[in-house]
Amino acid sequence: QVQLVESGGGSVQDGGSLILSCAISNLPPVRYTMGWFRQAAGKEREGVANIDSEGSTNYAESVKGRFTISKDNAKNTLYLQMNRLKPEDTGMYYCAADDLPIGGRWYLVQKRHKYWGQGTQVTVSS
Repeated sequence: QVQLVESGGGSVQDGGSLILSCAISNLPPVRYTMGWFRQAAGKEREGVANIDSEGSTNYAESVKGRFTISKDNAKNTLYLQMNRLKPEDTGMYYCAADDLPIGGRWYLVQKRHKYWGQGTQVTVSS
């Protein structure tokens, strides 16, 4: 079965950096769009960044210029480099994947995704 396993979360101070990883296994051999989503306590889950099979990326306005999404197809791993972290970036971060070759900005607002990881907690203190 398909598995997405996030890692790399932790506690950092305001202005710090973290790199999240999402190890993906058993995906069928089709082209995918993948993304990172986050959910703060008491809030709805929101899209952070996505990357499609052609390498095109999209970011939420709140993280643009600070976060970078990337993938290593050989390692079947999705990454999220997070710099200049702010307390409002605190939340549970999830990776998701869908068998869609192209994923535009709409992917970040879509609530339902085919495959989800279990999440990794990011806490940014001021």
